[in-house]
Amino acid sequence: MIDYHLHLWSHDDSSVGYRLDQVAQYCEEAARHGVNELALTEHLYRFVELRATVGDFWNRWGHEPTAPLMADYFDFHARNSLEEYVAFAQLAKSEGLPVKVGMEVDFYRDQMDDVAALLSQYPFDVLIGSVHWLNTWQFDDIDNAAHMAEWRTRDVDQSWADYSLALEELAGAHVVDVLAHPDVIKVAGYVAHDPAPLWERMADAAAQADLSVECSSAGWFKPVGEQYPATGFLDRLVARGLTFTTASDAHGRERVGARADDLATLLEERGVHELASYEGRRRTMVPLRVTP
Repeated sequence: MIDYHLHLWSHDDSSVGYRLDQVAQYCEEAARHGVNELALTEHLYRFVELRATVGDFWNRWGHEPTAPLMADYFDFHARNSLEEYVAFAQLAKSEGLPVKVGMEVDFYRDQMDDVAALLSQYPFDVLIGSVHWLNTWQFDDIDNAAHMAEWRTRDVDQSWADYSLALEELAGAHVVDVLAHPDVIKVAGYVAHDPAPLWERMADAAAQADLSVECSSAGWFKPVGEQYPATGFLDRLVARGLTFTTASDAHGRERVGARADDLATLLEERGVHELASYEGRRRTMVPLRVTP
């Protein structure tokens, strides 16, 4: 199996530096769960090069109550060198650790061409794409009271529709290889009355862009209490013949490879027996499970 969504730093840290022993520990923990291929996918917003590329985009929505929170978020996180990160990931790979050089890329409306130009300068193996905010609202920051308060004032169905549109635009930008946690909008437990039409739209967008889709255990550890994507969404993705990666979205060793076997079972029950593996942004299919 694979785990194609791993972070070196927790959200509470601006940076903890780069340590080969940390990556080796990730690989050891992954192996305990039957995972033999990993991708390091730190958040792109962690890096000064990204901020220089997209600028202070939150100023476009400065009237929103969450705009100052977004400004603070980037001030705290965007402090690291993308060059150093990529060099470290390459070093880990060259040392024989079973890792790929990856990145988690957020959606920046009307700026994805610029983001693509930045990313093209580096030798990535895989880019996973995410929607973590709508304008300046970080709807999935479950530890931030101000962001969570927005859920109690906004229309849930409209929030889901806005998220779906953002994910569709991300897919259509052709910047990433994989859609990460494709229904993360549900993370806090707020679900549209009828998500099925939005599942259809997002599945169509992924299929039209020929993207792989991440099947992630992270949602089992969140308030929503279910994997990404939901079973009804997953069924639609399988029906369209999409390929899949599996992931934990771990920010520390203790969650690497978490519930990988349960993810494999979900896919096998739907006739999926291969996963998408990436090298130099090229996809090949590998067995879902590795035979001992």
